[in-house]
Amino acid sequence: MSALVVSNLSISHGAISAVKDLSFTIEKGQLAAIIGSNGAGKTTLLRALSGLIPASHGTATWQGKSLLGVKPEDLVRSGIVHVSEGKSVIPELNVKENLALGGIWRKDKKDVALATEEVLELFPRLRERLQQSADTLSGGERQMLAIGRALIARPQLLLLDEPSLGLAPLIIEQIFEAINKLRHRLDLTVLLVEQNAMSALKIADIGIIINVGSLVASGPSQELLADANLRAAYLGY
Repeated sequence: MSALVVSNLSISHGAISAVKDLSFTIEKGQLAAIIGSNGAGKTTLLRALSGLIPASHGTATWQGKSLLGVKPEDLVRSGIVHVSEGKSVIPELNVKENLALGGIWRKDKKDVALATEEVLELFPRLRERLQQSADTLSGGERQMLAIGRALIARPQLLLLDEPSLGLAPLIIEQIFEAINKLRHRLDLTVLLVEQNAMSALKIADIGIIINVGSLVASGPSQELLADANLRAAYLGY
């Protein structure tokens, strides 16, 4: 059984259809990159899968259980964590306090401490800035903090929305490398939404290209990268 199954999913904003009859599957432990330009429906898709907005039609299941119509906090407790683009840290809190929020509902405080130490090893820059407020961090540091806090929740499915947005190429490379290491080490399933198609597909097992809410192509990432027509139309080279 596939871990994440999206079938004929449609999501509307009033009269506007943002996602149209979208279907795809992801196996446990895979990293899938959702590729598309602005307005393609990528963020809308993640918001529906994480319980933030309703779907108008279709189904979405994680390990056989429906994701639709479930409260976001209940999805988090079941191991599904969403890191939204640019909005996943609380600027008034310092780095240590932001990280603590990742484990606030978890009963195993010993493992929370272990997970926190693992995050600080993964992102040493955060250790140097534990007492700094989040609003003093650079864009790359904020993204590291957002991902780190999500990891302390010990997710099974990680939904990442545009982690590279507005970042310098070197920082993008560091963050993508960290994501790739983590999913292998933790057997983590990742759904990564990205406009930076090349960087995303290089670390992804599969790619899913959408345009104006509809599926254009899906398959092994290396096959998509090798398709000259797809590269020219959707991957920017």
